[in-house]
Amino acid sequence: MIRKATAVWQGSGKDGNGHLTTPSTVLDKTQYSFKSRFEDGIGTNPEELIAAAHAGCFAMKLSFNLSGADFPPQELDVTCNITFEDGSLKKSHLVLKAKVDGITEEKFAELVKDAEENCPISKVLNTEISVEYTLN
Repeated sequence: MIRKATAVWQGSGKDGNGHLTTPSTVLDKTQYSFKSRFEDGIGTNPEELIAAAHAGCFAMKLSFNLSGADFPPQELDVTCNITFEDGSLKKSHLVLKAKVDGITEEKFAELVKDAEENCPISKVLNTEISVEYTLN
């Protein structure tokens, strides 16, 4: 399987702007710029997209882990906070609120740790990854 996205940028790094498109059209010439990346401009930015990808990937991996252990989750609410400093990603911090019936805290922690380490986006990120969670 190969997934793709297209970025088109016009102009200088600070004064230019660009747009992102994916075949699914979830991103369809979605604006990004210096202001949306480093200030409060309208549009998205690469770090926000990485945060969305990491939150989604982690939630799905944890759901597979829980279901495989016979504890299918009612809901996994994951927020990812990406720290971007000095031109590089420094940290991805996942905040999880989980509703899972019948599971022990120890088993849940084990499955969370596995998802943290083994979701495909965690594997590709060369940064510190951490998770905090609340269960039920």
